[in-house]
Parts: sequence; structure tokens; C-alpha cells
Amino acid sequence: MTPEPLAAGEIVQLHPLKVGRSEFAGCLMVVTDPRTWGAIGYIEALKPDGSSARFFYRASWEEIERTGGAVVWKTDP
Repeated sequence: MTPEPLAAGEIVQLHPLKVGRSEFAGCLMVVTDPRTWGAIGYIEALKPDGSSARFFYRASWEEIERTGGAVVWKTDP
């Protein structure tokens, strides 16, 4: 993504080939703290028992893309 202003609460998608942690490839991330280098945010996930967990991640501009209301990349072929 080209560096541009992000807002807390905005949803971005993590690039499946450029994200630093492969387990987050293609995931949606909620921005909690926009930064000059990218954003800090979390990925919400369900645990096997049905409860949820938040995994926080620091994403560079190269790793993220705005969703614009829809996902950008699909992880299925």
C-alpha cells in the first residue's frame, strides 16, 4: 500500500506474500494505532472452544492494503 493516512478502527488486509508472519497471510487486521511506517492492529480469531482471541501485529506499508469494504486478496486458489 502506498503510505496514506489510516484511522484507528479501519480494516486493512495483510498481503499473503509479503506479510512477515505467514499465519496471518490474507487476514483482515483492525488498525488500532496508525504509524508513519504502517500500522499496529489486531487480527481477531476464534479458538476451538468458540471463544475469541486477538493477535496484535505491526504491519509495514508493504504488508497492508485497504479493503474498501471488501477483501482484496483471497487465500484460496
